[in-house]
Amino acid sequence: MKYAEFVKAGEMKIVDKTMPKIEKDDDVIIQVLRTCVCGSDLWAYKGLEEQGHENDGHEIIGIVEEIGKDITTVKKGDFVIAPFTHGCGHCRACLAGFDGVCMNHDLSENFSAGYQAKYVRFQHAQWSLVKVPGKPEDYTEGMLKSFLALADVMATGYHAARVANVQPGDSVIVLGDGAVGLSAIIAAKLRGAKQIVSTSRHADRESLAREFGATDNVAERDEEGVQNLIAITRGGADAVLECVGSKLSNEEALQVGRPGAIVGRVGLPHGAELNPGLIFYKNMSVAGGPASVTTYDKKVLLKAVLDGKINPGKVFTKTYSLDQINEAYQDMADRKVIKSCIKVSDC
Repeated sequence: MKYAEFVKAGEMKIVDKTMPKIEKDDDVIIQVLRTCVCGSDLWAYKGLEEQGHENDGHEIIGIVEEIGKDITTVKKGDFVIAPFTHGCGHCRACLAGFDGVCMNHDLSENFSAGYQAKYVRFQHAQWSLVKVPGKPEDYTEGMLKSFLALADVMATGYHAARVANVQPGDSVIVLGDGAVGLSAIIAAKLRGAKQIVSTSRHADRESLAREFGATDNVAERDEEGVQNLIAITRGGADAVLECVGSKLSNEEALQVGRPGAIVGRVGLPHGAELNPGLIFYKNMSVAGGPASVTTYDKKVLLKAVLDGKINPGKVFTKTYSLDQINEAYQDMADRKVIKSCIKVSDC
């Protein structure tokens, strides 16, 4: 089968790989319909990491092809969203709504990897897979893209808003204008924020941010940007959603929140050390980590998509075939697209 493999910085290629098989009783084999490229995949592709991490490609929607003997929640032929996390649903962490860091699974088994492929083996599937009503052909391509967003970025954006305790009437600053940042804007609006400030320097992304619910935009960076964000939120935001993961973004998050604000941190950290003194003397809280994808999809997000309340699939601004995987990565790296959708199979 076709499988996307990281070769070196700037190069992904398609190789032939053996079809995955059921290895454990709670495994499910999924035929992939759509996958995509994540911003975290680009760190290695851009040469910002020494080698490709094994998490390249971790977001899919597809059809259940085969199930292990312990699986009772899905069956062959079911249409599913496969979250990038694989929580058990019954440990203390999962019950508290933190299935992204399930206590019963090692991190190596709790995160998807190598999912830019024709078929995948999804581990610990009994609770973590999310069934979509009906069949893929029942939905438009736009809806399929929104379901795909629920495999990671929409849930990750929602996680930022949830751990930052965004409440109705709050002012919120979102740092990052990629798919996660844009999804965080959707989440902040969904949770009732009154003021949502985006931070884009690109007209297409700012336009989409405003469509999703941003009320203001601050494009400036460094000290000017910090001061403008503080001014526009009248002394700092109630919640800051950090959706980049860089050192500069994390530092800015601490500066632009009001005293007592909460930073929801979901950007994959890269050298992002925090200043404990600044946190202490501003009485700020910092929370976040891997998103609770299954929890949010089942409780909030899937219904919101089905009801037409949110449309996160709009973050996918171009579609590619699996054979075009390198182009899909390069276009994202060059910021020609917000997020690349990969059409693997027809519905």
